[in-house]
Amino acid sequence: MNQTTPPQFGKPRVLTGRRIVLLASVAAVGGALLLAGPGGYWASTLGTPPAHAADSSAAVQQPLPHPQGFADLVAKVKPAVISVRVKIPASADPAMAEQSDDGDQQQIPASPGSPLYKFFQQFGDQFGQQFNLPHGHETIVGEGSGFFISPDGYAVTNNHVVDHASSVQVTTDDGTIYTAKVVGTDPKTDLALIKVDGKNDFPHVQFASQGPKVGDWVVAVGNPFGLGGTVTAGIVSARGRDIGAGPYDDYIQIDAPINKGNSGGPAFDVDGNVIGVNTAIYSPSGGSVGIGFDIPANTARMVVAQLKKDGHVTRGWLGVQIQPVTPGIADSLGLKKAEGAMVDEPQSGSPAAKAGIKSGDVITAVNGTPVKDARDLARSIGMMAPDSAVKLDILRQGEQQAVSVTLAQMPNSEQVAGNDTEQNAEPRGVPHLGLQVAPAKDVSGAGSEGVVVTGVDPDGPAAEQGFQTGTVILDVGGKAVANAGDVRHALVEAKAQGKHDVLMRVKMGDTTRFVAMPLGKA
Repeated sequence: MNQTTPPQFGKPRVLTGRRIVLLASVAAVGGALLLAGPGGYWASTLGTPPAHAADSSAAVQQPLPHPQGFADLVAKVKPAVISVRVKIPASADPAMAEQSDDGDQQQIPASPGSPLYKFFQQFGDQFGQQFNLPHGHETIVGEGSGFFISPDGYAVTNNHVVDHASSVQVTTDDGTIYTAKVVGTDPKTDLALIKVDGKNDFPHVQFASQGPKVGDWVVAVGNPFGLGGTVTAGIVSARGRDIGAGPYDDYIQIDAPINKGNSGGPAFDVDGNVIGVNTAIYSPSGGSVGIGFDIPANTARMVVAQLKKDGHVTRGWLGVQIQPVTPGIADSLGLKKAEGAMVDEPQSGSPAAKAGIKSGDVITAVNGTPVKDARDLARSIGMMAPDSAVKLDILRQGEQQAVSVTLAQMPNSEQVAGNDTEQNAEPRGVPHLGLQVAPAKDVSGAGSEGVVVTGVDPDGPAAEQGFQTGTVILDVGGKAVANAGDVRHALVEAKAQGKHDVLMRVKMGDTTRFVAMPLGKA
């Protein structure tokens, strides 16, 4: 499935002029420089005033009911939450700040291209500090949060908190410091599992069995700005957020204030179960503005179980290049809604190819669960184990079918199903599209199938859709084309059927895609 670059330690995400900031605190030996984290919530019921208020002095003397708070909940879960402190050799990821002797400037022992080097270059001025190239110090100190999930010392935190760590220490709520080891990490979900040995009675918490609903209360506990044991509260603001941090983004958005150092800490429901792992905030300034993101408990549970067993995560692999179903594609296929994932091309030798998945198939459900879009399909398959048997519902040439597939293990260097610029084309003799085409077999290097675009009217509809000279049109409306006449016939037929768009399968370079071409006037 398509993959994107996972979040890296300390690297912010920029979205439409603002940025997604990872929540780990980082400091150099001799001084502190913090990165980011969220949290905050309070419930109150003041009650109703006394029915008889004739005696104002008596009314004043009568105590008001206390607001309902989270003291009992916090007392229950707070002992399981830990502060995580790591040391990282500068040679591993030398993009962290060090404080000079006068304390006025920060130094970056960084190499160009390092994720945090870019961070300090872009955002260093927002911390009121000047960053220069390193001299002297070679140890980076970072701080984050975590929580025990078993009495024998297994704890969850973020991958970007412990990534490249040479040593890990955890501090419990009572101030006791323990040495921990990293059991395993998963950069794609930004999760890590660490272990403290020597005891079997650590306070611990459990993951929630069900996801929260929008509007549910949430309590965050962590180590913001190095202030361990901080509690904040709020509500679940949204679910299913994609912030561009990784290929399996499915974040819970909360408004409980979380800040720098909250990375890896838990967010609890009112029953004391972990509904998510704090990992990033959306912020124009680097501080909390009430928009934080949590890795859902169901994702964390699956990843942590694999990390505990194998030290790494293996994922299911279907082996298809996919793209979203746009409204135009939906119309051309006769779909009522623009939902599902369209197969551009099954990869050779992949489980999809072996199961008979074809170009043009629209995958609408996985094991009976509807597929909303291409990313939803990627998440669904990526969360499954290799060798899993999966039933896919597909739409093929207007007919619903069910296909059984046995997933393989995702290759280390998986091919990514891109969402590149769509390319479209149409033949000579159809002036309203603004294309000229020739049989591919007559054009050197174009192959033997389809027609090649030899000219594009810059003011025509095809140019608006991004068609370029050299694009190969393989089929139009589900029918293979070999010359301009075939293309013209397919367009006329689609128009006669009352369609506003016609689906074209096109090839550009090594990438094959489907494009919905609007049908204008002849």
